[in-house]
Amino acid sequence: MTKKRKHQEDFQKVKLKVGKKKPKLENATDTNFKTKAIQIPEQLKEDGVLPTQNRKLNIKDLLSQMHHYSPGVKHNALLGLKDLLSQYPFVIDAHLSNIISEVAAVFTDKDSGVRGAAVHLLQLLASKIRAEQIAPFFPLVSAHLSSAMTHISEGIQEDSLKVLDILLEAYPALLTERSSILLKNFVELISHQQLSKRLKSRDKLSWMLSVNPNRRVTSQQWRLNVLTRLKKFLQAVVDGSSEVEDEGLQEQKDTPHSVRNPICISWKVHANNQQHIQLFENGGLRPKITSSFRLRSLASVMDSAEKGLSSAENLKGFIEVIIPLLIECWIEASPAQSAPILGNLLESESQQLMQQVLSIIHLLWKLTKRHDETYKMELWLRMNYLVDFKHHFMRHFPYSLQETVKHKKKDSFKSNKHCMTSSNNVDHLLLNLTLCDIMVSLASTSTLQTDSSWLDMIRKFVTDTLQDGSKLNSKQVNRLLGVTWRLMQIQQNKVATEPLIKAVYTLYQQRNLLFPVRTLLLKFFSRVYQKEDLRNQRIRSRSKVLSRWLAGLPQQLALLGLRNPELSNQLIDIIHSAASRSNKELLQSLQATAARIYDPLEGTLVLLPAEAQRRLVQLVYFLPRLPARLLACLSRCCIMGRMSAELAATLIGILNVRSSFAGWKCQVQDNSMSDVDYFSFLFSTLIGFSREELTSLQGIRGKPHISQTQLSPVRLYLTDLDQFLHHWAVTEMICHSLSTIPSQSQCFDILQTGICKYLVGLVVIPDSTAGSVLCAINKLLDQACILSETLHKFLASCCYSLLYFLLTLDKEDAEHMQKRDMLWGSCISALALLPRLLRLMLQSLQVSRICREELPVVAQLLRLLMQHGQLRSHMITNEFLVQQIIKDIMMLKSGEVQEQWLTDLHYCFNIYLASHAQGPGPINTVY
Repeated sequence: MTKKRKHQEDFQKVKLKVGKKKPKLENATDTNFKTKAIQIPEQLKEDGVLPTQNRKLNIKDLLSQMHHYSPGVKHNALLGLKDLLSQYPFVIDAHLSNIISEVAAVFTDKDSGVRGAAVHLLQLLASKIRAEQIAPFFPLVSAHLSSAMTHISEGIQEDSLKVLDILLEAYPALLTERSSILLKNFVELISHQQLSKRLKSRDKLSWMLSVNPNRRVTSQQWRLNVLTRLKKFLQAVVDGSSEVEDEGLQEQKDTPHSVRNPICISWKVHANNQQHIQLFENGGLRPKITSSFRLRSLASVMDSAEKGLSSAENLKGFIEVIIPLLIECWIEASPAQSAPILGNLLESESQQLMQQVLSIIHLLWKLTKRHDETYKMELWLRMNYLVDFKHHFMRHFPYSLQETVKHKKKDSFKSNKHCMTSSNNVDHLLLNLTLCDIMVSLASTSTLQTDSSWLDMIRKFVTDTLQDGSKLNSKQVNRLLGVTWRLMQIQQNKVATEPLIKAVYTLYQQRNLLFPVRTLLLKFFSRVYQKEDLRNQRIRSRSKVLSRWLAGLPQQLALLGLRNPELSNQLIDIIHSAASRSNKELLQSLQATAARIYDPLEGTLVLLPAEAQRRLVQLVYFLPRLPARLLACLSRCCIMGRMSAELAATLIGILNVRSSFAGWKCQVQDNSMSDVDYFSFLFSTLIGFSREELTSLQGIRGKPHISQTQLSPVRLYLTDLDQFLHHWAVTEMICHSLSTIPSQSQCFDILQTGICKYLVGLVVIPDSTAGSVLCAINKLLDQACILSETLHKFLASCCYSLLYFLLTLDKEDAEHMQKRDMLWGSCISALALLPRLLRLMLQSLQVSRICREELPVVAQLLRLLMQHGQLRSHMITNEFLVQQIIKDIMMLKSGEVQEQWLTDLHYCFNIYLASHAQGPGPINTVY
């Protein structure tokens, strides 16, 4: 077969016949289909679940636009997110993970507008999201922040500092947990590693400051921006470490560690050895355990990189890197480089940079003090950096600010005061004090001779600053006192410390000091006094300036009054501490000022809150003498109600301890308080009213203030319930003090004389006074006591007046109803102890002199007296007298229908008296 024929067999042509349809191809497309329109009305409706912003976009739409390639779309999405989340904050909780991840991702966006919008949105989120909410997502935020700080673009680096500011303000604790990475980022922002042949053999590469001409700001300004954030970051690390203790004086902060919970002890429970007092070392705040073993902290089991600056090794490594860079920054900003002819005058920007340099070093010094081997760390710092610090830092010390003068040229030749002022938030004094604080921390007693040259410079600067009379803020004073304290610890002899204390006292004497400044000065003097007291336990060599300061505290307390309760509390604490140590100068001053402090009208005691009042009452125990005038003031303070009844009882107990009747085995201080003055105090407090007040009450007549009856010459002045309860509580303590006096009969005679002299003859007597007198009589009465007839008659009148008041009391009068049990008990006890008193009261019931409305009250009183078990025998003794009273009542009611109260009276008389029943009867009858 030929090739041509074979080719035709492979590709045969299909022959179509006429009238036949063309066969379908294998790859033919079927076009027999129909189409319908797609309805999408639901997609055009708003989502009913997710809220939308003004462009009708919800949270999902806005987050999806964050991945768009266009910077404009991402910028609008960020603005939309800010608008949406500010209107609907609840959306944040539901989509927190997506929001955080999307916002953090644009920290490194190439467009500056997108980064700026992200910073503003982050500011909003920081105010809405709590730290515990963002904590699970914070590693992602920190990673994006680190990426932005180390980015090659200068603009991204600059915006990363804005993000860092927001996170430091809102979440400092979360940010400082990743300090190891961020600290390295700070270093890379201002420097680069130095590579040279001579450094190849070393294990650690050194760093040198970098200069980037492409930045929008100068290199010095850029370093200032970075160092400012580094200082804030290290401050957050220091604040988050509870173990860091500053040698200076810190301003008081409201932290849980600064709150002291005092141990409340009830002396009534412990007086009879019912319960032992448990003492806690260090006030129960942190128990001190003496042991050679140390528990390993959780930080010790972490990786060295995870510990951050809590590791001594990491802290040393960071100090070795950052200190040389800081010194280079200092050299660039120092006066020798900027303006040699101006000496130690600084431009504002230079001083800001130098301030940040010193602040960072100061914070690093603080962090070194939290490690176990603090002494070795201080020795290492001194050995490595003291020479450089002396050469660079102390070379132009002290520094002052040069303020650019844009006035006429002749103004530049005026006083140098313009150069000493602060501008642009620059504080040249704080710069010098921070430098002093750093330098004195490198000195010690053993290196005093070596460091004497620059220590004398610092001592002179500190002394001059304290004495120049300028107004200082709390931050400056805090740093100034810290340096002063360190100088006093380095050189502890009196020749060196006395001028420093005198300089601080000069500042203390300034008028109109701010409260934080005054507080810091008080803390400093208190600390110096306590340190001196411990050092001079055997040989008392007090500082004259310190003694003068202590002697002025009581007068300051009296003058301060209620103007500043917090400052008053601090003064009281210091006075109490010195008084407990028997400081002679302070006790003399306190004695001279006591009458003003304890004045019942305008004294410090009655003006301050309850806790301060308690401390002032305790100070009474330390007073050398308690004269009559002071005791009169204290009595008025007890009865006026301007301090609590419990505190008044405490004061009475303290005076009882100070008296000669306290039962001390050792000899009591002579002439501290006379017995006559002590009894006068007890009697005046027992009465509850002064002579002038009792005299003014005599003119009051009628209800609702007076309760009177025709059968008693004593009218009762009805006191308020609060005044009555306060007086009654004080009375109980007075009665207890009277009962502790050994000679009860003599004590009773004194009380009897006082009652007869000051109360007998008065027409109007307060109900609380009448009840208190009866209570004291019941407490002191024994077989050896003899009552005068005058006192008998007075007490009988008081008893009937009180009983009449109680029986006529309206049950709806809730205020006076609360007095009933106390007054009733006092009257019944007095009538039971003194049969003569009961007989005199019955004799006074001459019913012929009273009106008919009072007859039921007399009948009810007789019935209750007969029913009372304690008075049964006495009533039987006076049976004839009772029978005569009943007959008189019957004569007045003769010819009338016998009422129920008269029937009840006859029944009780027949049951209890007529048959002379001696058996047990009902006790404490409810009337």
